[in-house]
Amino acid sequence: MVQSLAVPKPDSSLSAVIVSGGKQYRVAPGDRILVDRLAAEPGSSVKLGRVLLFNHGDELKVGSPAVEGLDVDAKVIGHPRGPRTESIRYKSKKRVRVHHGGRSHLTALEIIAVGGIGIETEVDEDEASKTKTKARTKAAPKKKAAAPKAEAVEDKAEAKKATRRRTTKKESE
Repeated sequence: MVQSLAVPKPDSSLSAVIVSGGKQYRVAPGDRILVDRLAAEPGSSVKLGRVLLFNHGDELKVGSPAVEGLDVDAKVIGHPRGPRTESIRYKSKKRVRVHHGGRSHLTALEIIAVGGIGIETEVDEDEASKTKTKARTKAAPKKKAAAPKAEAVEDKAEAKKATRRRTTKKESE
């Protein structure tokens, strides 16, 4: 049973099929996806312009090849690396052993809006969590080890001076 990627999700009324890095992704507001590495900083927003299909309730738009005037807004969460992939080629009695491996570089995206329509409550929750993280609930403990470090630095400086004197005495003799 082969399922086409262009079929919208049955559980949500708002979805789209986008293209990023030569691959197609079916997305809805609030989804988190992994795409090939994009040149964007974590926390910044990205617009994905190639929308192949747009579904909003009874409205269905299919592009040829893309739907004009629609884009998907996404927020960059981070730049993780994918799972390790390996390929091994081996021929017995021929001394042929080839091993290739690597990990793909990915970008984690959170879909904010599809075609200008998004979920407002999730954006408000994100803004509220940002303000909570900025304020501290506890005061940071004061540094008590500042004075001993200064004494240790002075001791090291005196030790260096003492070693220099010894070398100068040996050189002068």
